[in-house]
Amino acid sequence: MNAVQMSLPAAPSEAVLPEVLPWRRRVLKHPRLMQSNRLASFVLLANVAMFGWGVGNHWWTEVANLALVAQGNFALGILIRQQFFVNGLSQLVMKVPKSWPLRLRWALAKGYHLGGLHVGGAACGTLWFLGLTVVATGEVGLGLLLVYYVQALLLLGIVMTARPSLRVKRHDLFERVHRFGGWALSALFWIGAVLLVDERRGSESLPEAMVGTPTVWVLVLTTISSLVPWMLLRRIPIEVVRPSSHVALVRSGRSTPMAGSTRSISRHPLRQWHSFAVIPTPGAPGFRMAVSRAGDWTGEFIDDPPSHVWVRGVATAGMANYGTVFRRVVYVVTGSGIGPVLAHVLAARVPHKLVWVTRDPVKTYGRELVDEILAAQPDTQIWDTDAHGKPDMVKLAYSAYASSGAEAVICVSNKKVTWSVVHGMERLGIPALGPIWDS
Repeated sequence: MNAVQMSLPAAPSEAVLPEVLPWRRRVLKHPRLMQSNRLASFVLLANVAMFGWGVGNHWWTEVANLALVAQGNFALGILIRQQFFVNGLSQLVMKVPKSWPLRLRWALAKGYHLGGLHVGGAACGTLWFLGLTVVATGEVGLGLLLVYYVQALLLLGIVMTARPSLRVKRHDLFERVHRFGGWALSALFWIGAVLLVDERRGSESLPEAMVGTPTVWVLVLTTISSLVPWMLLRRIPIEVVRPSSHVALVRSGRSTPMAGSTRSISRHPLRQWHSFAVIPTPGAPGFRMAVSRAGDWTGEFIDDPPSHVWVRGVATAGMANYGTVFRRVVYVVTGSGIGPVLAHVLAARVPHKLVWVTRDPVKTYGRELVDEILAAQPDTQIWDTDAHGKPDMVKLAYSAYASSGAEAVICVSNKKVTWSVVHGMERLGIPALGPIWDS
């Protein structure tokens, strides 16, 4: 690294952290009580209240009512993940005036936690549908009941494989069950809706009864939302440069996504999909990605890079976009975490300080990328773990925050480090953002 100008922050052991907030103010900052978990709990409580209301007037004895509430919950879970909704929400938050109170901007910056509504909607929809299956037994025809039982089994399979512990250990299984099970459920929901309407339409024609059924319109909305990304499926050519055996830098000359967004790519449209931050090159078309070795798929991608990849939908706003509500931020990243924030560094949307903790950056990521970072942000602080070992990330983040006059810290690292930094900052009363691995 002789030709690379490195700036090392003061040793973390020298940084003195201030007193933590009183317990009443910091209790909601604990990772288990993060905003996404609170939103999921809110959906659950709202459904409990709805159940209590329906018990009093026997509303839940009617299969059609249960079907509508179940589909309403599923719609919430699906639409909150819709790419255009996510991008629209991000754009709204990014327009928030920086003159607004810091606490309000801090709350709005947590907009990426809305994924908690996805979890709450999916879980509650499943519970309602299981209840529907019980009530429908003996109340509907044998064909419709069979459809309901198959749907119930598929829903249980999706929920079980979506548990965080299993999702980490068996991600490929989770992805297959989620995708193919979801497609099967969509078809069965339509079959079930048609059969139920047909059983209860009376003298109306089937088309007239379908048009007058609220559940059908909810299905129309969710079906369109689910189909849009796949309607935009396409195969694009790429160029791959491997500065080391640890990372591959991917380039595409196609569309230029919004800075700070992510895009899912796959070698085969029906197999594994993986999301990576896209890094636009200022003044040039297309985008770049940094793919780091983190498992079988990424390892194979680096060792045997393809000439084309599949993409679907549109690039989706990433977590760090919400950080633009602050007047000044500190980006604290480790390793390939540089990818999600590099677009923000190059775009210079908000004044910032970059702290990058990584093994020898030139050897790992190539001189061109390191020089580009230093050209865009000359005071970047690079902590070379090969030369100096691993720092205390919380103290390192606080040191950069205190010395730079920032309003917030944005951390992109692995799950353990990210949560330790975000929690470590927020218990001190410092706004902090970081990925939450909720999908």
